[in-house]
Amino acid sequence: MAKPRSPKGRAQRTHERLKDEYEAVCELEHRNPFELLVATILSAQCTDARVNATVPGVFAKYPDAEALASADLDDLEELVHPTGFFRSKARNLQGMARRLLADHGGEVPTSLKDLVKLPGVGRKTANVIRSVAFDLPGLPVDTHVGRLVRRLGITAEEDPVKVELALNPMIPQYERGDFSLRLILHGRRVCSSRKPACDDCVLNDFCPSAFAA
Repeated sequence: MAKPRSPKGRAQRTHERLKDEYEAVCELEHRNPFELLVATILSAQCTDARVNATVPGVFAKYPDAEALASADLDDLEELVHPTGFFRSKARNLQGMARRLLADHGGEVPTSLKDLVKLPGVGRKTANVIRSVAFDLPGLPVDTHVGRLVRRLGITAEEDPVKVELALNPMIPQYERGDFSLRLILHGRRVCSSRKPACDDCVLNDFCPSAFAA
């Protein structure tokens, strides 16, 4: 099979190959959009494994926006302490819950515009919620996604928003979330930051960065 020559061609070939390698799953444990929102806010600069170990205690005590909005802040800080930056994360969680109650009847909104107005929620988190919780178009760009698409020559952009906007036209809109999830899994398991396992990579026949180290 000929190598794809354009960024769009490389994006589409990547999408096709990774479909055969990974089930598109979010590794943050959650049972509903609210829990995913809490977990995603806590995942900033923290591993999914640590978040997953932390959130059961949070959800047991604060299962919904109403409970979280009235949480004792010191108690909330103690609960989320293992995820790092616990003071700012606790404030963001409580602020998010209060905004949900004030503006959305305690429910997580679906629109990007409304999501990014919530404390602690940027475009990446909003896209996670849209794509994972609601099956809506959304392409979260984390460090793995950004690293892989640059290595693959799909885009040279560094800014996550610019990366997202460059990728969106290349991937069918309702498959963007799955594309992101599979890139994240591939980045964690094969195309790591320091020592990518190019010998084990299903993209090595067209990746311009393959075996470069």
